[in-house]
Amino acid sequence: MVQMKLSFDNINSVETLFVKDSHGEYQIASAAQILAGARKAADSLTPKGQAFTSPQIVKDYLVAKLAGIEHEVFGIIFTDNQNKLIAYEEMFSGTIDSAAVYPREVAKTALRLNAKAVIFTHNHPSGSTEPSAADRMLTKRLKEALSLIDVNVLDHIIVAGTQTTSFAERGIL
Repeated sequence: MVQMKLSFDNINSVETLFVKDSHGEYQIASAAQILAGARKAADSLTPKGQAFTSPQIVKDYLVAKLAGIEHEVFGIIFTDNQNKLIAYEEMFSGTIDSAAVYPREVAKTALRLNAKAVIFTHNHPSGSTEPSAADRMLTKRLKEALSLIDVNVLDHIIVAGTQTTSFAERGIL
């Protein structure tokens, strides 16, 4: 387990984050360690059963989960019939500009978790949150597949750094 501590450099009031290594010594944390810590913090701030009561809560959660990942990751928030978190799973991982997504695996996981609804997400390492034609087509295919097993698609959110785009808010879901 990585332990972290925050210190302040009094000379120029800069915050520095440290991690404890295997010898018990504190070292300056790398960007990867900080982002991994943020992902863990997102999990602890949004425990199983937490209701997603606003789009902004979902976006903040997903930015913490996906910001800084240098390859595409396709994840899904699985919820119950009251939009309470059952699980978040990063189901597919790809290259810098694509990830293969398989509707069959998405449906299997939704059934295994007994989910009533889902929110799709993926990151764009390029920095643009603009949905591509492939993003729109994939969302349509997944929505059609999940409708056959009575699972609702609430949204598809693209994350690029700290910026997000919601398909639902844009009316393209």
